[in-house]
Amino acid sequence: MSITLHRMTAADADAVTAFLSANRFPFHMNPAPTGEQAASRVAAGDFWSGESQGYWIRSDGEDVGMTVLEDLEDDNPVFDLRLAEGWRGKGLGVDVVRALCRLVFTEMPGIVRFEGQTREDNIAMRKTFVRAGFVKEAHYRQAWPTAEGSRVASVAYAILRTDWENETVTPFEWNDLPG
Repeated sequence: MSITLHRMTAADADAVTAFLSANRFPFHMNPAPTGEQAASRVAAGDFWSGESQGYWIRSDGEDVGMTVLEDLEDDNPVFDLRLAEGWRGKGLGVDVVRALCRLVFTEMPGIVRFEGQTREDNIAMRKTFVRAGFVKEAHYRQAWPTAEGSRVASVAYAILRTDWENETVTPFEWNDLPG
């Protein structure tokens, strides 16, 4: 399948609000944003500013979700990924993450490392990271508050520009200190 990313602009404000409020995102901090909450994020510049840029995700010409690159003023940006409910579980994740890497590493020459985080219980996304060449770099215990009031671990994965360019995965030693 062909994944393309299309840059969002302020003209997309209503569409972003509609997308966010029409879908549930069970592994995000706010799993069911209201139209008002989504519009507030749009008005705050969360999807197009100096620090962030949103993109529509299209598969074979059809809109399937959105993603936002964040911390773009740094050389280590992160991303937020949201597929529409009807498109989850169809095997798009790896292709979407690879398309994001291609965008970041070809259009942003100063980026040295690209990161994503997810909850420990989002097994599908964790497998997507690994299949796309990302390496688990952190496991932050009880760092992610859930809508139910509990806390789960946040798990961080990243890919280095050099690994992306060379199509390699550079592991590292987790237990690097002597006993």
